[in-house]
Amino acid sequence: MGTPHPRGQVRQPQVSTSVILAALVGLVIALLLSVLMAFPLSMLPGLWGQVTPTVVSFFLCLIFISITVSRRRELLPIIGITSPAGTRSIGQPIPQNGQLIVDTSTLIDGRIADISQAGFIPGSLIIPRFVLDELQHIADSYDSMRRNRGRRGLEILTRLQQESNTPLEISDLDAKEITDVDSKLVKLAKSLGCAIITNDFNLNQVAKIQGVQVLNVNELANAVRPVALPGEEMQVSIIQEGKEFGQGLGFLDDGTMIVVENGLRYINSSITVVVTRVLQTAAGRMIFAHPKAE
Repeated sequence: MGTPHPRGQVRQPQVSTSVILAALVGLVIALLLSVLMAFPLSMLPGLWGQVTPTVVSFFLCLIFISITVSRRRELLPIIGITSPAGTRSIGQPIPQNGQLIVDTSTLIDGRIADISQAGFIPGSLIIPRFVLDELQHIADSYDSMRRNRGRRGLEILTRLQQESNTPLEISDLDAKEITDVDSKLVKLAKSLGCAIITNDFNLNQVAKIQGVQVLNVNELANAVRPVALPGEEMQVSIIQEGKEFGQGLGFLDDGTMIVVENGLRYINSSITVVVTRVLQTAAGRMIFAHPKAE
């Protein structure tokens, strides 16, 4: 399958308001110091007295602007300037601007196409060129399982282009100094001020630590699953043995695992069970139950 052609390019990163304010503060400080130093420096003999004040003022501006911009999160509140709406702070999610960067795992997973088609993505989707290249590399793998996963990702991308109402953009923006794809995604998301949509646990954690908002497909799936309450009855097919002695395992249509105590003897049978408790884990929801007859 050929590489999908880009439909557009993403906007270039914009300088945040906090950076501009910090630069102005640094400029003002540097100019004040320059004024104070101008007279004594002008007393230097000959050409030095004419050139030195200008040169010193120039370097003071560079130094103080660099310091205030790099330390803006600490300095701006001290002088009474709070971060304007839309600026980022460490550990806080980046404000949503309607754009979502899609990672490789999301395309391979495939549910993004149904989510998009259902209208739950209000903005646009950005597919970085390096994600497309990684997907193509997986699709060309000698391993049949990896090859099928890669081809599925390309098929989902084609489906998003052809069937979805959500705008899709192939971006050539890249962090060439970084080799790891996850790190590239995080840096690109920070520079564009948008979120990442993924179902990769590690990328999810790294992005959140660095203040990038993440939409996790698995968390969305868990959130919309039907709630099972203790005492509720349901029909389950026991298909395999559980980890503990006598347990049987079954699954709901949405993939939720049901652990049936003393259910091993009903393996390969469909029985009615009574829910005893529901456990929410990082991997999803687990339901514990026992056969109704007991």
